[in-house]
Amino acid sequence: MADVQNSALDIINQALFDVGVLGLGQTADPADVNNAFTRLNWMLAQWQRKRWLVYHLINSTVTSTGAMSYTVGPGGAFNLAARPDKLEAAFLTQIAPGGPGAGNLNIDYPLKLIHSREQYNDIALKGLVSFPSYIFYDNAYPMGSVYPYPIPNPTIYSVTLSVKEILGPFTNTTALYTIPPEYYAAMQHNLAVRLFESYGVQAQMKPITMALAKEALNVLRMGNAQVPNLRMPDDLIRPGIYNPYSDQIR
Repeated sequence: MADVQNSALDIINQALFDVGVLGLGQTADPADVNNAFTRLNWMLAQWQRKRWLVYHLINSTVTSTGAMSYTVGPGGAFNLAARPDKLEAAFLTQIAPGGPGAGNLNIDYPLKLIHSREQYNDIALKGLVSFPSYIFYDNAYPMGSVYPYPIPNPTIYSVTLSVKEILGPFTNTTALYTIPPEYYAAMQHNLAVRLFESYGVQAQMKPITMALAKEALNVLRMGNAQVPNLRMPDDLIRPGIYNPYSDQIR
């Protein structure tokens, strides 16, 4: 199946038609287009923060230099198109050169996410250099930073981050935008819902428009949902079976 491409103007015209601002064969006023274009990019920026609205995760890898932290974002050590709001996952790779013709025998180890600055601050010896087990992401703006802990030795380890694919923004109204085809209806109907209030006709919003907007988001949710197997936190896993008679764990 060939890629489906639309421009921001295509989506805007359809949304304005749903709102009732445009009729068949009419052309949108430039002020209406600019208003809708701004709201479309605002909407995509909010969608970007919701995992169930993003269709793909990307990996970015950096070889350790022995530094305590690495920048994340445009032009950073992890050179991503945009600074992510959070990490979805991360892993460490031990770079192990193989024998002649064997290539690299790299071994990956998952890194546990430290979810808050407060929790990272509780680490007493932040400069410890050893085999890393954790990683903290400081989502500062415009450039974030990651802190693997303990600090990995240089050159023999690499760190890989998994973050959400970028959904936007549209750079102009006419450039063609490639995204899974189910997104276009979701953008059109949900933009129309946002434009109703902008034009002061919220009371006249068609029930079908709201229903289509919700249905389109549900389609994205079902298509993008990836639920990992439930795992108990390490602190809650028993090392054995408790015997109440001997008061021992075996």
